[in-house]
Amino acid sequence: MPRAIWSGTISFGLVSVPVRMFAAVAEHKLHFSLLHREDESPIGYAKVCKLEEKPVPEDEIVKAYEIEKGEFVYVEDEDFEAARAEGGHAFDIEQFVPIEDIDPLYFEHSYYLGPQDGAEKVYMLLVKAMEDAGLAAVGTFVMRDREYLGCLRIHDGVITLERMYFADEIRPPEDLRPKGARVSKEELEMAASLVDRFRGDFDPKKYKDTYRDDLMAVIEAKRKGKAVHVGAEVEEKDEAPDLLTALRESVERSSGSAKRGKRTQARKRAPAKKRTQTRRAA
Repeated sequence: MPRAIWSGTISFGLVSVPVRMFAAVAEHKLHFSLLHREDESPIGYAKVCKLEEKPVPEDEIVKAYEIEKGEFVYVEDEDFEAARAEGGHAFDIEQFVPIEDIDPLYFEHSYYLGPQDGAEKVYMLLVKAMEDAGLAAVGTFVMRDREYLGCLRIHDGVITLERMYFADEIRPPEDLRPKGARVSKEELEMAASLVDRFRGDFDPKKYKDTYRDDLMAVIEAKRKGKAVHVGAEVEEKDEAPDLLTALRESVERSSGSAKRGKRTQARKRAPAKKRTQTRRAA
């Protein structure tokens, strides 16, 4: 079992569910070291005063918040302690809501919550109750001296905690909405037809991190002393056709691909008995 990164309780009413938090995501990022090419010694960073252009001792470095341009307020360790969130290790459920009411834009980070020893029954009770109601739980919790907004939902029989952004952290999109753009009825019908042809069920295993795989292949090749060649530059495409023509051609191409796919599936489903009889006749 992985190491728990937080432990606490989920509380609603007079019911408390002791839980342990585990990371739900393990990003496959490659980490690189900075070395001196001449002797492969690691490169370090010095904290330098930009005005004096010389290194500064650790005891002369302070944290500061810029109130206005050029006006700073020093913040000491005791100041952070004074602002430390109270509440202990508890996720306080404030309400249960339909999960579709929560815009995924608010989700910041995912965690799994597993039951602490002896809490399996009350944990499973909460899981079943939320699954049967089809609801998610919204509330706040304190982790590492800071209060967070969170959402509890059920994933494969396990309580998943989604750490969320607060409303004032989400930037309004008003300035990004296109202004003055109009689409015709025919364009909209074509677009709807094209969208329908690409409809399917989401399968996350279908998508791979090809960049990481390709970069690892390059690293392995260099490790073996092989030459690494940069891929050919992508040719620039011809000027795009007008929107309606592009939609129409896309629909036609997707229709052709769908027909070829059906023929391939039909060949795969061809009865083995018929193929055997053909060989005997020959």
